Formats: sequence, C-alpha cells, structure tokens
Amino acid sequence: MERKSLDINYIFETSWEVCNKIGGIYTVLSTQAKELLAETKGNAIYIGPLVGNEKNSSIFKENKTLLKAWKKHASEVDGLNIKIGRWNIPGNPVVILVDHKPFLPIKDNYFFEMWSHFGVNSLHSYGDYDESVMFGYAAAKVIESFYNFNADLKGKNVVAEFHEWTTASGLLYIKAHSTEIKTTFTTHATTIGRSICFNNKPLYKFFDQYNGDQMAAELNVEAKHSIEKKAALFTDSFTTVSDITARECEQLLEKRPDIVTPNGFESEFVPKGKDYDKKRKEARNALQKVAEAVIGDKISKNALFIATSGRYEYRNKGIDVFLESLKILSQNTALKKEIIAFVMVPANISGPRKDLQEKIQSKAKFQLTNNNYTHDLFNHYDDEVISALRFYKMDNNSGSKVKVIFVPSYLDGNDGIFNMTYYDLLIGLDLTIFASYYEPWGYTPLESAAFGIPTATTNLSGFGDWVSKTPVDITNGVAVLQRTEDNFHELAEDIQNNILLLSTKKEAEIEAIHQKAKEIADMASWKNFIKCNMESYHIAINKNN
Repeated sequence: MERKSLDINYIFETSWEVCNKIGGIYTVLSTQAKELLAETKGNAIYIGPLVGNEKNSSIFKENKTLLKAWKKHASEVDGLNIKIGRWNIPGNPVVILVDHKPFLPIKDNYFFEMWSHFGVNSLHSYGDYDESVMFGYAAAKVIESFYNFNADLKGKNVVAEFHEWTTASGLLYIKAHSTEIKTTFTTHATTIGRSICFNNKPLYKFFDQYNGDQMAAELNVEAKHSIEKKAALFTDSFTTVSDITARECEQLLEKRPDIVTPNGFESEFVPKGKDYDKKRKEARNALQKVAEAVIGDKISKNALFIATSGRYEYRNKGIDVFLESLKILSQNTALKKEIIAFVMVPANISGPRKDLQEKIQSKAKFQLTNNNYTHDLFNHYDDEVISALRFYKMDNNSGSKVKVIFVPSYLDGNDGIFNMTYYDLLIGLDLTIFASYYEPWGYTPLESAAFGIPTATTNLSGFGDWVSKTPVDITNGVAVLQRTEDNFHELAEDIQNNILLLSTKKEAEIEAIHQKAKEIADMASWKNFIKCNMESYHIAINKNN
C-alpha cells in the first residue's frame, strides 16, 4: 500500500556532535545540513551541547537576535541556559546549544522516570552515561519549549531526530511528554557490536548466536544498551546507516530498522578547478616538507603519498593490517616507486616535537633521533603503532623504498607541525587505505573519493558494501577488499598488491582512476541520499501511535 505523502513542517536534529567535533556523526550532520534545509525550506534546527564550543567562532557564530522572543521565554520561564547562532558549514543552519549541567542534580529522578515509562535500566551506569542522558533530556526540554511557545506549530508535522544512544533519553522524554511531536532514532553503530569488537571478540563468526542483553551484562554496558534498545523499540521511525548495521540492529537490538539512511557527503567541501590544483600542490609540498624533515632525506619526485586515518582503533580500523601490508611491500622487489605512508590517527600526545619544529623552521639538516613520528606521545613505548614499526624494523633508516610516518595529532590546522586541516592534506595524497574490521558506514573512504583520491576499504564497512558486493581493485577508483574473521595475512597481501598496482599506472591511467573515485562519491552525495532521510521522517509522521 502506498504511503500517503505529508509535508514535514519542522525538523529538530539532536546530537552530541552538533558544533562539537568528536567523531563521524559531526561529518554526517555538517555535510547533510545544506540538503536538509533545502528539503524543509529552512525549517530545520540543530541542537547540540554547550561545552565551550560556542567560543570557537570558526564553528559556531552566536546571533543574539535570532529567535529572541523564544530565547527569553526559554530562559526565564523554562529555566534553559542556551546560546543560539549559526553553524559555520554549508547551509549555515540555526543551532541551539544547551547547557545540560544544571539538570545533573535531578538525574536519578529522570532515571526512575525512564524505568517507569519504558523499562530503561540505568542501574549499572557509569562513565559518560550520566552526561549523555542529561544532555538528551536538556535537548528534549529545548524542543518542548520551542514547540509550546510557537503556537503555529500546533497540528503541524514536526519531527525530532535523535542520533545514537547518547541522545536516546531525549527521544524517550518527547515520547512521554510531547506526543504530538514525532520521533526518529538513528543508530550509527550499536553499543554491543562496538563493544564486542573493542574486546577482541569475533563479531562475525558467531554473529547469529549473540544475544544483545546477555552480551551487555557480560561486557558491562547494560545501561547504554538498554537505553539504545528502548529508543529503537519506542521511536516512530528507526533508522541506521547501512545494511551491515541493519543486520546488527536486528540481531542485537531485536528490531529491524524501518529504513536504511546512508551517509552522504557535500561537494562544497571539495575545491574546484584551479583552486583544486592549487590546494593539491600546497598539500603535497607540506607532506613532502614534513616527511623529509622527519626522515632526514630527500624524497623522490615520483613518490606515492598514501595514508590511513580516523579514530585510533588499532584493530577495528585496520591499522594493524595496513602496517603489515607496508612491511610486505617493503620486501617486494617489484616495487619501483618510493612510498611515503602516513598514519594519521590522533593519540595521547603532549604536543608537537620541538626538534622537528626547529628543523622545519630553520631548514637545518640535522638528523632526528627518532624519525618516524611527528608529535610526542605520553605513552611512546606502549603505543601500538610505534610498537608495530619497531617490531617490523621499519625505522626509515634502512634504505627501503617504503617509509612510514606516524601523525598522532588532530589535524585541525593548529597541530604545530603541518598546521593544515585534514581535508587540506587529504587532497595531496595519491591513495588512502581503510582496511576496516568494524565500520558501520565509513566516512574516510567516501571523503577520499570525493576529493578524487583513490581509496581502498573493505566489505565489512557499510560504504564498501554499498560500493560493491564483490571485491574490486583500485582501478575502480574505490577498491573493496574482502575481509573475514581470519584472513589477516591475505588481506595484507591484497592491500600491498593494490598499492603496487597503482604505482605502475601511467599519468593518464591515474587520472581516469581519480575520475572514477569522484563519480562514486557523487553517487553517494547528499543530493541523492537525503531522500532516504525524508522517507524516514514520513514513516514517523504516518505512524499511528
């Protein structure tokens, strides 16, 4: 039966990562905003936490006249401490940042309310659970206040979307207190799936035998799992970002998502024409300058710059197999080009290396004592990347054609070595590798493809699964590599073969590969994927509670 189409009059998007860059959901929302605003004629508001981010004018610009009448009411009548402004991203959406800390003293009361109404078990909560629950609560109070103040919204189709378990409490508050507002819950990765992988348990080998509730107790994540599961069960529309995660939700949350809403990308983040060429040249100069300073030697003109990046999850993100592949490649006599590999994953650092800064600034030619990292780590001798490089004897001194440089800092433009953002450096690479074991979607390969950088991912990532159900090599623009529970060494061989394959291509062939990567990214743009999000809102609106 065809679903009746209804106008969506207002959307509220709530996430811990609105104007607060800590993970992939920031990229989801910041690249999605322009298309969502176009679909809703500008009637979308983003709600995030007030955690000092309002001081960063490059992300958030406060506007004291925006929604002025309601803000006064929200403060004086509803007791909300908020700041209103614009998010400095394509579309410049309206953002409300709310301070959740004043609500922390009543957390136990709200825990009891969630238990009474929905059966949420907060008994074994710890760590970031309290903060997240009360942020979700505060965000819901903002939505409730705004909806009640604006009488013209009564009887209209208003949807509040909540992302991840970290805001699920807000969804449950809306369900209990503002039943006219419809809800959508989007999980980007299940608590149990992530926890199984973090604890080095085999997720895929015994997937059909896992019970979410049982594993939550075993892995000590009962509260997070409970609130996530209840949000999935009670929401008007339940979504997730890939077919892979949909299966995970069905098995571990005992509910199949109503629809899959893949993560897209916004092309405005990518320079065009001559600006692209200029940015690429600047990036390559920066990568070469730092690499030569670290290594202490000149890099050949035809060297390939490759990288992996993302969150520092050594096994889940495939950093381990990437380094293994580089070791294999370094021993391959068929390799004719020099390979400079960057591992761009933020770690626990004390700051940029002073000796490296001095060398770069003074252009002196002294050798660094340690020549495979750019920033000082607090746990240098226990660090997994450094330990692997030591184990593989990849010290950049051997005369090998493969050099590896660990960049353990956030590339936000102020890291003290590159002083360029990740996107500003990404554009200068020749290839990226993301050999993920657990990756519900996978923004890093999509970002690379959008910038025209050939990239390799795996069939265990949502994006890789979307690109191709069968393995394809790097000549496709996006390589999808087969990864299983037990094929670590075969995958390492596959990665090195793809690097080697690209290194043999002529300039015209490489340009064709770059173009294929861009074409795949264009198919995965928000202009194509936003319709899935709009469908999820229509599911919510059409649901009869």
